[in-house]
This record gives sequence, C-alpha cells and structure tokens, in this order.
Amino acid sequence: MAIIRNIAATYRGPGSVVRSMLVLGPREDRALAYLMGACLLVFIAQLPRLSREAHLTGQDLDILMGGTLMAWVFIAPLMLYLIAFLARGVGRIFRGSGTAYGARLALFWALFASSPLLLLHGLTAGLIGPGLELQIVGLVWITLFCWFWIAGSIAQERGI
Repeated sequence: MAIIRNIAATYRGPGSVVRSMLVLGPREDRALAYLMGACLLVFIAQLPRLSREAHLTGQDLDILMGGTLMAWVFIAPLMLYLIAFLARGVGRIFRGSGTAYGARLALFWALFASSPLLLLHGLTAGLIGPGLELQIVGLVWITLFCWFWIAGSIAQERGI
C-alpha cells in the first residue's frame, strides 16, 4: 500500500514525499482523492466528540453529524482550494517556481498525512473530553500539519 508508506515517509521527510508525488506529473484526480479522503477522515475523527456532546447536552446526534458532514465533505474542500491558491500566491511573492497543482498537492497531502493524529484527537475528545490531554494532542497535530505543509510547499516551490 503506497499510501501507507507515503504517510510513514512523510513523518521522516515531508518535502521528499511531495517531490516524489510531483515527479508523477500533475494528476488533479489524485490531489482531489487526497483532499476528499482527508476531509472524510476529519469527519470520522469528529464522531466520538459529537457522540459525547450529544450525550451530555441531549442534542440529536443525527443533526450534529449532518452538520459536520456538510462542513467537512462539502464546504471544507472549497475552502482548502482557496487556501492552496493563496499559498501559491505567497510562493510567487518569494519567487518560487512551483505550480498551482503543487501548492494544492502540498496542502491536501499535509492534511491527509496528519490524519492519524486527527483520529487520535477525535478519540481523546470523545473519551476524555476537554482538558490538557486534548490540548496536547491538538498541539501535536497542528505542529505536524504545519511542518508537513510548509516543507511540502517549499519542496514544490523549489521545483522537481
């Protein structure tokens, strides 16, 4: 399974993984698959937290899940495309030689590769709830996501 190997390799060197993906040529279907897979995993990661919230507040779990599904599977991909576009603009300001596809791939892959920690964050939110543990897992996730995204963006801006 190349995706599992690529995720593991991303934790060692995210820039080289993005470069190896860019060598395969611009494949928008692949970038979209990473994005949709990541958004689906983020939605799944939210389910324990939503279940806990529904239990504690008496809200309907189906309503909470529907809103979260709408946000992560339909709205978030559009926002992430916009963020990737803005990231490519920043790359141009710094005279990078990357492409819009490379900027999208770096962002989408960073979210996808950091999703195991998002799943842990969701479990922590659902089983333990708010507290120091949840904040630590969240901080580790955001740090890794930023590292993956920045390293991937730098790699794609420097060219293949």
